[in-house]
Amino acid sequence: MHLLVVGASGLLGAEVCRQAVAAGHRVVGTYHSTAVAVPGVAPRRLDVTDRAAVRALLNGVRPDAVVATPYRYDDWAVTADGAAHIAYAAAEVGARLVHLSSDALHAGRPTPYLDDDVPTPVHPYGAAKAAAETAVRAVDPGAVLVRTSLIVGEGSKQIQLCRDALAGRAVLFTDEARCPVHVADLAAAVLELVPSDLAGPLNVAGPEAVSRAEMGLLVARHEGLDPAGLKTATIAESGLHRPALVRLDSSRAAGLLRTRLRGITEVLA
Repeated sequence: MHLLVVGASGLLGAEVCRQAVAAGHRVVGTYHSTAVAVPGVAPRRLDVTDRAAVRALLNGVRPDAVVATPYRYDDWAVTADGAAHIAYAAAEVGARLVHLSSDALHAGRPTPYLDDDVPTPVHPYGAAKAAAETAVRAVDPGAVLVRTSLIVGEGSKQIQLCRDALAGRAVLFTDEARCPVHVADLAAAVLELVPSDLAGPLNVAGPEAVSRAEMGLLVARHEGLDPAGLKTATIAESGLHRPALVRLDSSRAAGLLRTRLRGITEVLA
């Protein structure tokens, strides 16, 4: 298989590249500012906000499938418009598209979110991810939209945030719950979805919901750090407007995929 990974220098994109190369696939990986450092991957620089550049790359590479992971937390053009450009170009060359989405497009509620629950964003990043899904589904109804949660593993920003909070340099919220997933599990699931005919949204996250503060304690135990210094707060105390309880029900993915999605307690055992 000839695979194009858009965002190959990121945590997930790089892991998808590594696993794809190990499986014998021919892989092209794009980057914007940080070069792709995965052996066996042909690197290509790409600005996903440049529609013409995206089309030119896809028409030049002619991949069988595209895994699209690009995002920038505070940049609508990258997260939303970039996703639309990739979807259009992938459809133009007839490539299978696996688009990476996020639980950030949900507002939060006491009950878990199912795969097809309608986005209810409450902040700009969530709105951008929701807009990206809308564009991808309009352009390519056959694309699969992987809604995932906090990605952990070596080099994870989420794990580093926990370390910072344990050192008193950051704050973890006690009332903000997510379903963390290990990057290796998520990448394997994504590659399983590439040859499938599954379309539409699919929750692919860990089976265990924990608060960010609870994850901080798990990191402390895993790395032998003193949990006494963990700095915590609530979203309300901080005066922020962000989702609180966002639990993804990934039972459908668990039943469809061979890849086992491990819970955060097992990952950080």
